[in-house]
Amino acid sequence: MALDTPYRAIFCDLLSDTTLDILPLRDVSFEDYIGRPGSLSGTVPIPDRAIADRAHKIRPGRTAVYLERGGDLWWGGIIWTTTLQSSERGVLTLGIQAATFDSYAARRRIRTDDIKYTQPTDQLVIARRLWSELGRGLKLSGVEADEEELSGVLRTVSWRHGDETVFQEALDQLGAQTNGFEYQILVYRDPGDGRRIRRLRLGRPKIRTGATDMIFDRPGTILTYSFPDDATRGGTHALARGASANNNAAAESRPTLSDEIAAELAEEWPKLDLSSDHNEISDKATLNSLARAAVVEAAGSVLIPQITIRLAGIVPPALLGRTARVRITDEWHPSGLDARYRIVGVKVQPAQRGRPDTAELSLEEA
Repeated sequence: MALDTPYRAIFCDLLSDTTLDILPLRDVSFEDYIGRPGSLSGTVPIPDRAIADRAHKIRPGRTAVYLERGGDLWWGGIIWTTTLQSSERGVLTLGIQAATFDSYAARRRIRTDDIKYTQPTDQLVIARRLWSELGRGLKLSGVEADEEELSGVLRTVSWRHGDETVFQEALDQLGAQTNGFEYQILVYRDPGDGRRIRRLRLGRPKIRTGATDMIFDRPGTILTYSFPDDATRGGTHALARGASANNNAAAESRPTLSDEIAAELAEEWPKLDLSSDHNEISDKATLNSLARAAVVEAAGSVLIPQITIRLAGIVPPALLGRTARVRITDEWHPSGLDARYRIVGVKVQPAQRGRPDTAELSLEEA
């Protein structure tokens, strides 16, 4: 980032969240999503021995990084990779690759006692239990959560010690069912004392932020847009495959199959098949729920609108889950498009070499 950048890169100890240093970070870009971890990349220039000594504190897997803009935290996550490089002229740089805090769930496997809920239990209670188990490994992960909210949707699940189930896979399988939920680790400063907060955010069934729409116009705030409409990612009939329910070692092992679930629009389309694998699930009702959710999510073709906007002071840091009202008038929309979408992804390119601060927003129908 240029010296006049509005962003600060704050490097912290991952376990205690103690600030280690604030260092310049150039060529930076960052992104965040609902439903999958976001990423950050950048380069720490090392012009002298003093900066080198400070940069030695950045340890992959042990260091967190936050990006702050105007006193607000816009991004936070774990540094997973660093790359020390020297050019032909001896110029040193330290490249960093980081991912949002929810990426930690992909690096942990269920190796505690079996996590079983044989009696129907609210899915958000189970999700908090999984994050609680994760937090023990991360110690002071700071993953705080509202313990009162329930979804009213009950599940029976079981993950056994020895199956080596990845926590992220367990969370995603639980939330991907019909009437499921979304999760995100939100970072912000406590309005009272200014301390950094990492909070587990659960949405039932969707994460939503703010009570009013954000309005984006073209001509106006919208710099560019694209509306990919992709039938290769959609379908009309879904089937989910699970683990084998065969306990006879001498017999052929076959996966448990869900029923084939058809989308409501199936009669209007040629048949297009969707398939998913869930190797640790043998309960047919659960597989049916996963297949039903998949065909609802991707019925027909999948439209993924994206708009690029110029960031300004009126754009808040907590964009994920906000409702965007998009108004476009051009040759394709001569009478004007006026549609509401939910923001599910944000990719920010900070200002650099005369280029303005921009954000690419990924949208879905509100």
